[in-house]
Amino acid sequence: MNLKFKNKKITGILTILPKRVVTFEEEMGNYNFPEKKSLRLKKIMGYNTHRVAAEGQCSSDFCIHGLEYLFDNGLLRKDEIDALLFVSQSPDYFMPPTSNLIQGHFALKHDMICMDINQGCAGFELGLLQAFMLLDQESVNKVVLMNADVLSPKVSIHDRNSKPLIGDAASITIVEKSDDNEDINVAVKMDGTGAKALMIPAGGFRMPCSPETAIEHEDEAGNLRALDNLVMQGDDVFNFVQREVPPMIHDILERAGLSAGDIDWYMFHQPNKFMLQKLADAIGVPYEKMPSNIVENFGNASGVTVPTCISYNLGEKLEQESYLMCLAGFGVGLTWASIIMRIGNVAFNRIIEY
Repeated sequence: MNLKFKNKKITGILTILPKRVVTFEEEMGNYNFPEKKSLRLKKIMGYNTHRVAAEGQCSSDFCIHGLEYLFDNGLLRKDEIDALLFVSQSPDYFMPPTSNLIQGHFALKHDMICMDINQGCAGFELGLLQAFMLLDQESVNKVVLMNADVLSPKVSIHDRNSKPLIGDAASITIVEKSDDNEDINVAVKMDGTGAKALMIPAGGFRMPCSPETAIEHEDEAGNLRALDNLVMQGDDVFNFVQREVPPMIHDILERAGLSAGDIDWYMFHQPNKFMLQKLADAIGVPYEKMPSNIVENFGNASGVTVPTCISYNLGEKLEQESYLMCLAGFGVGLTWASIIMRIGNVAFNRIIEY
């Protein structure tokens, strides 16, 4: 599905990372693989360190900490928030919505919209899409988009496929109306037939957690995980990304009347460095325009990887400069989405720890 918007802008990005840093070598002994083989995987995939939430920390805790930072530093006022969007696969509860809990924590005004969106790898792009649609309304002038995931507790410590890459994080993106009439092009695609390629089988109403779902089983590759854990069919996901994402990017560039070289930055979701470099090759983009350094430094925090990539690689430069960016997320769902928009001269673009 192709969509187009005007008169919208991002005015601030804040990434919130856990203080706890875990190295690949610290966890390597948990895997049912020879050390030499694991170290080879580290080099190919770009694994190094990842950020992991402390025990008991939930997605909302990171969002609340980030909002407190913005309020305390005069970067956001409580009374100007018209919508609070929370995009996550790890809400605090089945009910109530986590966005309502965050609204209640700060005693924000009643005349606003709170919305939870269950999305993962493409969650930043889907969240921005929802923010753009809300801003088409006369009464909505400022949307606070919160992306957050704390998935590390759901990954088996014996799963070499997933444990080294999963990180926890949150981001807060401020989206507002703008007088700039420049087009924002959006593409969104879904394929639920492949939904089980990335999933946590147990824990919902279909299969509640039980002693049986906590029992670990060994897969063909030697990974140990339970039904309570995240399972990723790595080959299926890789093939899906390489098959579907390049055509989506070529198409959105064509619709925008742009060539690949016209884009200043390709800020993509980052499952691992290997996948990003293969994507860059397929699209025809130099590696320096598509940063792939998030997993090796912070881990894959699902939809938070794109704002983390922007904060980490551009930092304060984005407060002074403006860049034409292509954003893209792809994975769980299966969902893949991209946005071409100009981002810059923001009030803040920072990383803080919690």
